[in-house]
Amino acid sequence: MATLWVDWLRAEGVEASVQREYLRSAAGELPPDQCLPEVWIKEPLQETRARELLHLLRHVRQRRWVCTCGERVEGGFEQCWRCGAMMPAIE
Repeated sequence: MATLWVDWLRAEGVEASVQREYLRSAAGELPPDQCLPEVWIKEPLQETRARELLHLLRHVRQRRWVCTCGERVEGGFEQCWRCGAMMPAIE
């Protein structure tokens, strides 16, 4: 998840990196809370913007729709997994 967040922040112009990305395997040898990945922002002045962007990413409104084939599609899917039809435009 941290890697996805960093990729999105970078795409939005915020320089960020993932720290402790590969420490998961060390859990047990090190305290588990010391092995969790962290998102670091390079420029302190971009922290507020980064927090706003991550808030938006965590609270994306998901659209539910019913495909022409009758399948109910939920979540962030824009294509029906049953027949492959694309989500209709919002009117």
